Amino acid sequence: MEILNAANYFSAFLTLVYLLVVLSFIRGWHQLKNYKTVIKRGTTTVSIIVAARNEADQIAKTIADLLAQDYDPALMEVIFIDDHSTDQTGQIISSFPRIKLISLQEEKTINSYKKKAIETAIGDASGKLIITTDADCRMQPNWLKTIVSYYEENDYKMISSPVLYTAEQNFFERAQALEFLYLIGLGASTIGNKKPSTCNGANLAYERAAFYEVGGFKGIDDLASGDDELLLHKMAVRYDNKIGFLKNYDALVYTQAKPTISEFIQQRKRWASKSTRYKNKSIIVLGVFVWLFNLSILLNLFTGLFNPAFFKVALLQLLLKMVIEFIFLWDVTKFAKRRELLPLLPILNLMHIVYLIYIGIAGNSGKYNWKGRMVK
Repeated sequence: MEILNAANYFSAFLTLVYLLVVLSFIRGWHQLKNYKTVIKRGTTTVSIIVAARNEADQIAKTIADLLAQDYDPALMEVIFIDDHSTDQTGQIISSFPRIKLISLQEEKTINSYKKKAIETAIGDASGKLIITTDADCRMQPNWLKTIVSYYEENDYKMISSPVLYTAEQNFFERAQALEFLYLIGLGASTIGNKKPSTCNGANLAYERAAFYEVGGFKGIDDLASGDDELLLHKMAVRYDNKIGFLKNYDALVYTQAKPTISEFIQQRKRWASKSTRYKNKSIIVLGVFVWLFNLSILLNLFTGLFNPAFFKVALLQLLLKMVIEFIFLWDVTKFAKRRELLPLLPILNLMHIVYLIYIGIAGNSGKYNWKGRMVK
């Protein structure tokens, strides 16, 4: 009985912490105002940077979208960095006009080719504002204009903008789309709460001068991932309240979910690996509590096979988890115009608990495959 009571109290404590965390996300999301474009024609010089490796199947569409932006061509440049591609990526890029192509020449083996590629491109860039995206992303014609308008109106040093999965083919990809919206909403909400913690490099803007003022990727350049999130943390330390999230549908970029479980796991391990370098210990502590909360649900479900009281606790935890996440995702999916994904939440919750527990360990303790390279 004492063990049961202790377990119940600890489960209740972890559940309360998780509810408060998601409530803070809801608050942060509502702190962000829907942005309406004010400046019709921007005057800022912009360098759009895309690091590409073996993207021959997708890259032509991305380039076409970038060249179709409703922005003065004299004020923008598009720089692609071919990161040692073994397919036709370089040839496809060079076949387009108005594109600057840099072939990454790195003879020695390094752990962070993407950071090296972006750093190389920034060194060759002329724009005041750097915008990074990925070689498999799509965007609307008003994408660049909207980001620049937001930048010129608010004078931010860094701007995180939304990323959305699209064209899902099956349940697995739709489940990823909902989970990814949760992550995008989470990152946005922390910026809304003035405590930036995460962003996505597929849609990220920052001043070129600010990049150099915080030392660029120095200190984080030995880690394969983190060209977005860890740079955000450096910016947040240097420029208090100068980081914004662009809550505007025109600012979206679209990408695709991973088609296989193996690719999905490798991607999430890469994302989780960044947490080993967080300077803000409160983010790490919060992450540990969330991990323990999910672990407690799984342990209570398992123990419930032998003692029904534990099973009831697990069901209550699951119910509260789904309710609070539903409230949060109700607003986020409305913004993304993807409310049809919400019925997947109950099933996603069960899958998410198992995968989060595994990724929390594997992402911080092992290697993973990224673009055909084994990195750590």
